[in-house]
Amino acid sequence: MITTLVGRTFLKAYNKKYNQNYSAKDFFEKVYFELFFNHSKYMQWVTNSPFVQMSKGQKPHLLSVKERAEKLEKLFSKVETEVPDASFAIGFPASESKTYASTSGLVSDILIDTDEEDVFLSWIGSGLGIGVAGGYSLLINDSQITLETFEGWRLYRKYLNDPALEKLRGNQINSWNGQWLTYKMGTRFNESFSFYDLEQEQVFKIDSSLAEVNTVNWSNLFFSLSNKFPDIVLNAYIYSLGQTNKTIGFIPLFLKSGRRLKDVFRQLYHTEKPFNSKEFQSLFGMHIKRACELGNIGLHALQPINLKKYMDENKNLPINNDEQILIYQSYKTWLIAMISKNKEQITDYTIELAELLLRYRGNAKGTTGKNLIEKDLFGATSKKGFINALTNMIADLNDSDLETLKKLKDEVHLMNNEEFSYFSTLLKFDYAFIEKKS
Repeated sequence: MITTLVGRTFLKAYNKKYNQNYSAKDFFEKVYFELFFNHSKYMQWVTNSPFVQMSKGQKPHLLSVKERAEKLEKLFSKVETEVPDASFAIGFPASESKTYASTSGLVSDILIDTDEEDVFLSWIGSGLGIGVAGGYSLLINDSQITLETFEGWRLYRKYLNDPALEKLRGNQINSWNGQWLTYKMGTRFNESFSFYDLEQEQVFKIDSSLAEVNTVNWSNLFFSLSNKFPDIVLNAYIYSLGQTNKTIGFIPLFLKSGRRLKDVFRQLYHTEKPFNSKEFQSLFGMHIKRACELGNIGLHALQPINLKKYMDENKNLPINNDEQILIYQSYKTWLIAMISKNKEQITDYTIELAELLLRYRGNAKGTTGKNLIEKDLFGATSKKGFINALTNMIADLNDSDLETLKKLKDEVHLMNNEEFSYFSTLLKFDYAFIEKKS
C-alpha cells in the first residue's frame, strides 16, 4: 500500500538523519504515538481504530495516561493476531468485502504478503498525507519532503498543547501538513517565525469559539514545491480517506510550471513580488479533482479561477481597483505562458494591439468602432469571424496601423484553435486595461 511505501521512505531517511535504528513499531511507539495520541487532543482521527473506539463512559479528551496506553496495547494485539484491515492498517481494504466499495481503494484479489512492520509503516505514511482544499490529500514518496513534514508534526503538537490556544482543535494533521510545507518551502519562510506570523499567513482560522487549521489551496503548495524543486517532476498519490474513501491515483506534478509562471510575470512586470503572496498564488489553479482529470498537474491545471467564463462568454473583466488589477495580471500571466509555452522569450504584443483598437475606435464614426470591437471582434468564436472583424476596420486606420493589422491577421490565421482562444481573451483583457488607463 502507498501509505506503507511512503512510511518506509520516511523512516529510512529519519534513521539516517537522526542516527537511529528504529523499526517501524519502535518509531510508532516512541515517537508517533507520543506525538499523535498520548495527549488529550489527538492529531489524527482514524475511523474504527483502537484509538477512537471508546468504552462506555470514555471520551478521547478525558482519557487517562493508563487508558491511552491500553488503547496502544489493543492496537499491538490486533497487529499481532488479526489479518490487516482498514481499522488498524491505514489505506488497506476494509475487513468485509461488501464494504469495499465505500471504504477501500486499490483492492486486488492478488494475495500480498503483509507483515507487522508494514502495518506500522502505514500509520507513519498516513500521518505524512498533505491535505489540500477540495477534500483530498497527497502522498509524495520523497525523503526530503517527508522529513520536512515530520518537522511540522512537533510544531502542531506544541500548539495543540499550548494553554493559550485552548480553542485550537485537533485531528487536522493532514491540513496542517499542507500549510506547514507551503510555508516552510515558500519564499516567505522565516526561521524565527511565531504563531502570529502563521496566523498572518492564513494558516489558522480563529474566531470567538474555535481555532482551526485552514486547508491550503493546492496551487499555494505547488508554488512552494516549485520554489524548492524548480526543475523536477514529483509523482503524487491523490486520495481521500473517510466514511467514503476516494482514490484518484498517481498524478505527476510538473513543478517547472510554477517557475515558468513566475518567469513570465517577472518579464511582464519586472518583479516576482506578488508570487510571495499566498493570496496571489491562490488565484491560480482549477479544482484539484478537475486538475487531476488532465492526467498531470502543470501549466494547464494552473488556469486561474474564473478565467474560463471570460473565455466562454462575450464579456470583459472589470479593472477598477488594485484587487481586480492583480486578477487581470494573473490572467494575463497564465495566458501568455500558454501562448508562448515553447518559447524562451515572451512579448507583450497584445498591449500594442489594444492601443491600436483604441485608435481605431477614436477614428470610427459614432458607436460603430465600439460595437465592432466589443461585439464582432471580441465576440468572435472562430478565427474566421475574428479576421472578418479586422477586415472591417481597414477603412478607419492609418498606414502604419494597417501594417500591424495585416501582421495580426497572418498570425491569427496560423494559430490553432486553443491558441486563438487564449490570444483573443488576452487581447480583450488588455483592451479593457488600456481603456481604463486612457
